[in-house]
Amino acid sequence: METFHYLIGQDTPHIAWWQMSLRAVIIFLYAILLYRLTPRRSFSNLSAQDIVLSVILGSSLSRALTGNAPLLPTLAATGLLVGTYVGVSALAPRSKLISHLVKGRPITLVREGKVDGQAFSKARFGENDIEELLRLNGLRNLSEVEEAHLERNGQVSVIPKSGT
Repeated sequence: METFHYLIGQDTPHIAWWQMSLRAVIIFLYAILLYRLTPRRSFSNLSAQDIVLSVILGSSLSRALTGNAPLLPTLAATGLLVGTYVGVSALAPRSKLISHLVKGRPITLVREGKVDGQAFSKARFGENDIEELLRLNGLRNLSEVEEAHLERNGQVSVIPKSGT
């Protein structure tokens, strides 16, 4: 264990360049391992839980890299964090409550060509957003929209009226 501590340095901000370099390699390989253990969607179409995981992992691992946090306890804690993430991600499809808490709910913005002002306000959408929404979906005005939803992943889905 003494040799290991010599190689990675003591957990202080004053570690040698080569000790920090060795820590960087260890953390890089560990982060790849953690990424491989998480579901593929973890870092694409980021949800709130994905963003939280990314921020905490990056922050924790960077502190371990620079010696501002102990290496092995930090690796254990980030491993536990990823395990918790995987567990919550596995439970969310099976539980409406967990799904709503972690992923949120879709918001119906437009129904039968009429904007729901309260929903638009809740989603922090404005008039320019309506126009953009129409253009991005190849529509000219709201009368062509059956429904539009702000989905849980932050994207807007539009169902055009039949025959449009």
